Amino acid sequence: MEKTVNVREIIKKNKSTMNLSRISEKVMPKVLLGIAVISILTTIGIIFTLLAETIEFFKAVPFIEFFTGTVLKPLGDNAQFGVLPLLTGTVISSVIAMLVAIPIGLMTAIFLSEYASEKLRRFLKPILEILAGIPTIVYGFFAFTFVTPLLQKIVPGLESTNILSPGIVMGIMIIPMVASLSEDAMSSVPNAMREGALGLGSTKLEVTWKVVIPAAMSGIVASFVLGISRAIGETMIVTIASGSSKNFTFDVTQSMQTMTAYIVEVTGGEAPAGSTLYYSLYAVAMTLFVFTLIMNLIAQYISRKYREEY
Repeated sequence: MEKTVNVREIIKKNKSTMNLSRISEKVMPKVLLGIAVISILTTIGIIFTLLAETIEFFKAVPFIEFFTGTVLKPLGDNAQFGVLPLLTGTVISSVIAMLVAIPIGLMTAIFLSEYASEKLRRFLKPILEILAGIPTIVYGFFAFTFVTPLLQKIVPGLESTNILSPGIVMGIMIIPMVASLSEDAMSSVPNAMREGALGLGSTKLEVTWKVVIPAAMSGIVASFVLGISRAIGETMIVTIASGSSKNFTFDVTQSMQTMTAYIVEVTGGEAPAGSTLYYSLYAVAMTLFVFTLIMNLIAQYISRKYREEY
């Protein structure tokens, strides 16, 4: 028996499908816009909350006193809220971390990109990136129970809680970020540039330092800046291994406190809502937010300025 084809039904079915496609084409951009707006509104909400509470803090503590004060004693009758001890601890721990992470991470990236075979690179890079997945609290206990006792045998006068060991361990934690991003930047340099330099008689080391690294400079520097931002925002390692002494000092053998560690300490100490101590959390958080925002803007500027397209 021959099968009859109903043309009208086919046309009707096609029209229905086309209508659904047109509706989805109109709705999807609005759904995606809504999702994008959620993230923007969240950021605006965070900034608004920080600003509102920070303004309350500066009604009680002068702006100049907060940013130039060298004493931080948030408790007691004569409370003082100078942020310089926290800024010093944050900057010193970040500098120590980057002194560890930049040379090791860059050398690792050079080896993986320029010297390792493809098989070895595929084997080593995922192993290196596993370090980035270790919880920071594990790094904190590693700094406190292993690195500090080890350093005490080498560095005389090193306190049981100090800024040196968490700085070193933060550097170890950041190595995968620097190595991976730098290696990606170097690998994106066209092989024609390497082959051209080799054809002119350059050694492989000369090609690496005079051709590959300058060509990948924007990505390499951006990885450094992102590493610094990571170190500035780190919390658990410095909370565990650096202690809570609010010293204004440049001696790395002593205990110091960073901005993130202060926020953790005061939050855990049940600061009364509406007190100056409570509002100081937001003032420190706002300072940290501006700090990391500046670092991210610098990273974007460097990436745009030194970007080379092939």
